[in-house]
Amino acid sequence: MKNLSGIRRLGIVGGTFNPIHVGHLRSAEEVCEAFDLQRVVFIVSAVPPHKAPAGIIDAAHRYEMVRRAVQDNPNFDASSIEINREGASYTVDTLSYFRRRLGADADIFFVLGLDAFSEIGTWHDYDRLFELAHFVVTDRPTRQTMEPDCFIPSQVSGLFSRGKGNSFEHGSGTRLFFHNITGLDISATRIRSLVGEGKSIRYLVPPAVSLYIQQKGLYR
Repeated sequence: MKNLSGIRRLGIVGGTFNPIHVGHLRSAEEVCEAFDLQRVVFIVSAVPPHKAPAGIIDAAHRYEMVRRAVQDNPNFDASSIEINREGASYTVDTLSYFRRRLGADADIFFVLGLDAFSEIGTWHDYDRLFELAHFVVTDRPTRQTMEPDCFIPSQVSGLFSRGKGNSFEHGSGTRLFFHNITGLDISATRIRSLVGEGKSIRYLVPPAVSLYIQQKGLYR
C-alpha cells in the first residue's frame, strides 16, 4: 500500500472483489471526485463473514486482480490488510487500523452499496463503525424513489439526526451520506458465469484483470 503520510481525506472500499470489475472502479471514481478524497483504498476481504466460501477464489488472486486494476490511477490503492489478518474480516478492525494510522483529525469515508448497508445491523460491532468513519452509501439514481430516511436500517436509525440534503449526523460527529452513482448493471457473479462458459468479459473488467483471469485459468 502507498504511503498515507499527508492524507487527510481517505476513502475505503471493502469487498470480496471476485473479481473486481468496472462497476466497482467507476463507483469509487465518482465518490472520490464528489467527496474530494485524496486516496481511495480497496480492501480485499480474506474470509467474508456474510458470504458463503463456495465460488470465492483464493484471496491472493483477488488481491492481485485489484492491484492490477487500480495501478494506473494515482488516487487508487489496494490493501491486503484483511488478508494478512487471521480469521474473519471485520470492518470495525479495518477502520480502527486506518483511524490509528491517520489520527483523530483525518476524515475517513467508508464506501458501500445500499444492499450491504441494509444489512449493517448484522455486522460485527456495527454500532462502533459510525464512530470511526463517515459512511457513503451508494446506489443507482433510478432506485432512489423514497426519502433517504427510509434506507436507514431500524437497528441504527436512532443513532442519526437529519442533516443537509441526503446526509445524516451521528452523535460522534461523523456523517452518513446517500450518494447516487452511474447505474452500471455489472455483477461479479455474471462475470464468473461468462468465464465458465468460455465467453468474453471484455469491457466488464479492466484488460489487466481479464488477462490475469485468462493466464491463471480462474473461474473455469
